[in-house]
Amino acid sequence: MFDIERWQEIFETIGKNKLRTFLTGLSVASGIFILVILLGFSTGIQKGIKTQFARDAESRVNVWTGVTTKEFNGLNPGRRIQMHNSDYENISTKFEDAIEHKTGLYNIWGGLVNYKNETGNYRIEGANPGQQFIENATLTAGRFLSDYDDKEGVKVAIIGQKVKNDLFKTKEAVGETIKISGINFLVAGVYADPGGEREESRIFIPLSTAQRVFNAGDNLRSIAYTIKMSDNFDEAVALSAAVSQGIEDEIKSRYQIAPDDRSAVRVRYNLEEAQKIYSLIDTIRMVFWFIGVGTIIAGVVGVGNIMLIIVKERTKEIGIRKALGALPSSIIGMILQESIFITAIAGFLGLFVGVGLLELVGPQIDSDFIKFPQVDFVTAISTVLILIISGAIAGYIPARRAANIKPIEALRDE
Repeated sequence: MFDIERWQEIFETIGKNKLRTFLTGLSVASGIFILVILLGFSTGIQKGIKTQFARDAESRVNVWTGVTTKEFNGLNPGRRIQMHNSDYENISTKFEDAIEHKTGLYNIWGGLVNYKNETGNYRIEGANPGQQFIENATLTAGRFLSDYDDKEGVKVAIIGQKVKNDLFKTKEAVGETIKISGINFLVAGVYADPGGEREESRIFIPLSTAQRVFNAGDNLRSIAYTIKMSDNFDEAVALSAAVSQGIEDEIKSRYQIAPDDRSAVRVRYNLEEAQKIYSLIDTIRMVFWFIGVGTIIAGVVGVGNIMLIIVKERTKEIGIRKALGALPSSIIGMILQESIFITAIAGFLGLFVGVGLLELVGPQIDSDFIKFPQVDFVTAISTVLILIISGAIAGYIPARRAANIKPIEALRDE
């Protein structure tokens, strides 16, 4: 029930101690402000990291081969391991239950590309149709590679948005002919990539076409897969690890490579990196919470101190109230109400200033690892709960002390 007299008492007490109340409230507001800013930036870091992983499918597995560094089964170190189409087909068949998308890759760095009077050097990648999903590529015009293109060795090219802008400017690219290393290719599609211009500076052509055009035979530079994702992140990581290890063992067995030779076969799966990064983000967020809450506690201690002083100053008044029949619960309620009021007003001020600053400055922050820091609804609600709890904690000990004051002793107090 609303008690106007109690509120009048609260405002009167605050009015008598303006500077003391202001400084105490400032400490609480600062704590909430710092917590909001820190949590906002932790969210920005999380967005930035997720954007980095969005460049490729999260469950991507990459397979490369190199040079052996250890003797094995009578074979000397220094052998260069070359993967072939048969390796791709064998792995794809053996692990088909776990694989979602797949592609063999044969790439050329710095391929010369011409369109009329425009010329550029771009990365040319021979790939299978699954490359679209493995790279998280989004078509902005035309289509991607098809199984027919790869089977028949069709000379079609899917160009990145950066390539399109360089060579075609504002003109439509689909249906036009470009020259790659002097050979005509029909532009069948244009794609965008969340990785930005670097990822969009590539041209995809059918794998079989790339192997024929660049005299690669059936050689592959690398192989890439995505693993079927589970709703449980830990299960997805475990599956990716198992498939990655299985692929590595398969290639090492096929090419007589020592099991502990780390250079000859390299298999990397994105979920392993994602798990490490997400764990780091969680740690950073916990540290930010710890710092913010620690600052709030400092403010709460200040509120508790000011309430103790208030109780001391009003000892005789409280004694009179009790002598006239005031219940301990009403005394506790009076002190708690004042404590929660001071904490809430100061805390909400810090919250609004923090959120306002993030809304103003956040959109201007867009780097590789911090993007648009802001506070979400859940965080705001959590902060409000902290405010309420802080106010109650700050006032509880002084309130209990006030409730335990004996009227006769209070009346003797000077």
